[in-house]
Amino acid sequence: MLSMNKNKLNDLDPKTWLKFQKSWFIHNPPKRKKDALVHPAKYPETLAQEFIEFFTKTGKTVLDPMAGTGSTLIAALRAGRNSYGIELNPKYTQIANQLIQEERAILGQKVESLKSEIINADAVNAIDLQPFDIAQGRPLTFDYVLTSPPYWDMLHAKGAVNQKKRREDEELDVVYSEDPNDLGNIHEYEEFLARLVKIYAGLKPLLREKAYLTIIVKNVKKGGRVYPLAWDIARELGQTYTLKDEKIWLQDNQSLAPYGLGSAWVSNTFHHYCLQFRNE
Repeated sequence: MLSMNKNKLNDLDPKTWLKFQKSWFIHNPPKRKKDALVHPAKYPETLAQEFIEFFTKTGKTVLDPMAGTGSTLIAALRAGRNSYGIELNPKYTQIANQLIQEERAILGQKVESLKSEIINADAVNAIDLQPFDIAQGRPLTFDYVLTSPPYWDMLHAKGAVNQKKRREDEELDVVYSEDPNDLGNIHEYEEFLARLVKIYAGLKPLLREKAYLTIIVKNVKKGGRVYPLAWDIARELGQTYTLKDEKIWLQDNQSLAPYGLGSAWVSNTFHHYCLQFRNE
């Protein structure tokens, strides 16, 4: 079994390490806070914390280049890690900062020494922005990247049941933004994929050697066919980083819908791919 004094990756005991190594897991997100609910596609802090605690040690530094309302940064605080985020939408940046401050107030003195900063910027410029080097006088080197991209332009799909419900509530966003630089507004799949992969590949100089990058994503259905977004990201980004593995995130608390009932196969898709890359 793994000896604690030989564990170079994290602070976990051998039992917890082995449990995380299972290739699939069930995680049903807890109810979201009202402010975070505005964002149309937020992943849970509870899930993010498990990944952060596996791929880093206490006190290390995590980056989310598509930070949304700050799930990764809040999870990093809870895990005792420094964290930084980049978010294109100024409204979500503001909400994230508010939620981070609320989390700091809850956690108190034990997180006083930790950094948790998010800026309003376009992640495509991450290498040029060097947004987090003021105090250090040099660019930061990140120990881990955890993020989830837009699932192409699927938030524009008017037939989605969840989207219909959100349209009925004027306080909830249906799409991320109207910004033309928002990847979720690109309707041509190959262009979307190329620009997304370019952003992630551009982070390489900011990552320390052998740092991991986890991307949470799933394949998408549109116009009667499947676009293998997760697999395409794995293939294309595997030319920049080493694709090490995947974990399948399952949700078993979703209601089934009768898609194609009696005529065609259309699955209820309740899983995401957590792709693990390493900077080698």
